[in-house]
Amino acid sequence: MRYRVLRPPYCYRWAVLIAVLAGTVSLIVSLCQPGAEGSPIRPSPPPAVAAGPTAADPAPDLLRHTANTGKYVALTFDDGPDPAFTPRILDVLAKNNAVATFCMIGTRVRAHPELVRSVLAHGMRLCDHTVNHDEDLARRTPQRITAEIEGCWSDLQVAADADVAVGYFRAPGGAWSQPMREAAARAGMKPLAWSVDPRDWATPGTQQIAAAVRQNVQPGSVILFHDGGGDRAQTVEALGILLPWLAGQGYRFDFPG
Repeated sequence: MRYRVLRPPYCYRWAVLIAVLAGTVSLIVSLCQPGAEGSPIRPSPPPAVAAGPTAADPAPDLLRHTANTGKYVALTFDDGPDPAFTPRILDVLAKNNAVATFCMIGTRVRAHPELVRSVLAHGMRLCDHTVNHDEDLARRTPQRITAEIEGCWSDLQVAADADVAVGYFRAPGGAWSQPMREAAARAGMKPLAWSVDPRDWATPGTQQIAAAVRQNVQPGSVILFHDGGGDRAQTVEALGILLPWLAGQGYRFDFPG
């Protein structure tokens, strides 16, 4: 006598198959969990590399010293060029065999391109001081920061009527931010600060300006002066006192570095 084999309905067969598959998947996942005894630990993916100079080429530290070590000072002049005072300062520098770095504003450069060429002809160096001298630039967007820095660089090239080196960038008012440092680094410029500020911008008097430098200068100092942004007659007169005094103290004149 033949007995008929009873088979479960198809729906039950599929349920068993799904259960087996689910168990298999669960086992595989548990074996791949990190830290499980005897299980492989998957390597973490490599960290993302940030674009720009923060990753491969970090923005350098602010420059507050001369390029050469020893008894050197670096003179710097901000906010020009100015037709009344930049030529007078160049004359004083020439008489004392001194060099300096001029941190220029783009709008002033456009108004007086001949002074950019005169500064270069005297053997001085240029520094980018933004297009508009916005002292709140550190709070602006990265696009605005880049436009201000690269815009001034372009103004200097046009004014010089040549491919001219602009080795430094100085933040308006000395108010720095990391995006500003990075934008300057991308443009190939070093961030220039200072170590001696005689506050000549406040016109405290010729003797006060000279005294502040005498009291604070030391080998490697970067001194902040201004050839623009107001009446700089006191600065011109103070330079006439200070440059012979510095030379008499054994100082030589250098660029920031």
